[in-house]
Amino acid sequence: MKPEQNLIVSPSPHVKRITSVEEIMYMVVIALIPATAVGVYFFGLLVLLVITASISSALLTEYLALKIMGRKFTMDGSAILTGLLLALSLPPTVPIWMSVVGAAFGIAIGKCVFGGLGHNIFNPALVGRVFLATSWPVMMTRWVTPFEAVTTATPLALWKAEKIYVPARDLFFGNIGGSIGETSALAILVGGIFLIVMRYIDWRTPLSYMGTVGLMMWLLGEDPIFHALAGGLLLGAFFMATDYVTTPLTKKGKVIFGLGAGIIVVLIRMVGGYPEGVAFSILLMNAFTPLIDQVTKPRVYGTKRKVWQ
Repeated sequence: MKPEQNLIVSPSPHVKRITSVEEIMYMVVIALIPATAVGVYFFGLLVLLVITASISSALLTEYLALKIMGRKFTMDGSAILTGLLLALSLPPTVPIWMSVVGAAFGIAIGKCVFGGLGHNIFNPALVGRVFLATSWPVMMTRWVTPFEAVTTATPLALWKAEKIYVPARDLFFGNIGGSIGETSALAILVGGIFLIVMRYIDWRTPLSYMGTVGLMMWLLGEDPIFHALAGGLLLGAFFMATDYVTTPLTKKGKVIFGLGAGIIVVLIRMVGGYPEGVAFSILLMNAFTPLIDQVTKPRVYGTKRKVWQ
């Protein structure tokens, strides 16, 4: 008789290659270095305190939460990535204590209450950011110009209020007001393309996400290049909508996720009260991820597909 074998099914992320969760997380962190460096260059060394405080808060919160849950804390990189992504999505003028609170909320409520890595439904960094945006909206909408730190509006705010389009060159290089890590399209593209080339993320989600926004804006008579480069669309498309845990696993599912998120962004920008809608679009689509996976998963030959179970 053959020896008995145990089949172990672990929670997501499921990666079909010889790699580890730690490697994935730290490679994404490395891919965010260009956006981080550009943010520090444009907005000053003080934003390093915001980034450091956010990462430290995320690590401490996860350590305490896992200790309460009776589980072992490991430096798998997921908390570091959450803290970094949250910090890069914050205004450069945000108080340090807000980055601490946002990271703690994102880890505790967006991740640990669901059981930790692999069990959370929503992207923790976006949970933290939306919590801050709804709790302290004034402080979360204070923007400054690079270098001079003069109060200004973001390109999307200018477009929303006065239909002013910031030149694509400024959007591409990042010499504009905005969040710490979202202003330079070039820096984000460098990191995002690196992850795609190294096959750490799938190209389908960012392409379908940005493509949907660009096509719909073009059909509505808007500048598709402006809407692709402005705001947090690039950062969200490459680094948040591609999250292994909270986004679909199948190729068709990734496209559907991107299409849905893109439609939501366009609706919020065009008819909503906010000039931006990336965070809300990804979180809303996170809620549909289990259903998308259920609908698009490969059918076993000889069986009927069951959507509702």
